[in-house]
Amino acid sequence: MSESDAASFVRRETVIASPPLVPEIRLHLASEVVPLWQATEADLERHNLPPPYWAFAWPGGQALARYLLDHPHDLRGQRVLDFAAGSGLAAIAAAKTGAASVAAAEIDRFAIAAIGLNAGLNAVALDLIEKDIMGQDGPWDVILAGDVCYERPMAERAGRWFARLAASGKRVLMGDPGRNYLPAAGLSEVARYQIPTSLDLEDRTSRETVVWLWDAGG
Repeated sequence: MSESDAASFVRRETVIASPPLVPEIRLHLASEVVPLWQATEADLERHNLPPPYWAFAWPGGQALARYLLDHPHDLRGQRVLDFAAGSGLAAIAAAKTGAASVAAAEIDRFAIAAIGLNAGLNAVALDLIEKDIMGQDGPWDVILAGDVCYERPMAERAGRWFARLAASGKRVLMGDPGRNYLPAAGLSEVARYQIPTSLDLEDRTSRETVVWLWDAGG
């Protein structure tokens, strides 16, 4: 599927809306869960793509975005990476706070298309990285990660990478709503939010979500 086809799909299957905790930002979001999953099913199998996580403003990303917008000086002049960026919500918030540069990394071409469209909606410039960069070093000063602890392999692999990045002097911020595989040590809380959620996606109508800082010695 071409880049233009992916962008057309995103436009067709979503509506423009703002996440509950971040009304300043507009995104292409799914209005209903099941129809979008059904619409993408054939392409997921054909192209070996992940589910359409990009079409939802997950609690971890909302918490990160809210924290960044409320602390606009934290990223001023910094080089930022939004890892497993999904909709690009955290990346867009980082760009709005005056970061020197912001990259959004995703392995899903639909996510890349959605991030590009969402960046345009919010009049910010993002560098798009369509590949698996986990484990790599880069020029980033700050790494953002929202909701990456939902599966053990992903959480463990990302955790090792984040710990190494933090030990090298990078600032690693992670938004997490209490997923099963959140590390038990090596994190310091920097903010906490109560975020409205959908029963179609979560098992409750709101989730307490924490922004964590990876400890340099964690």
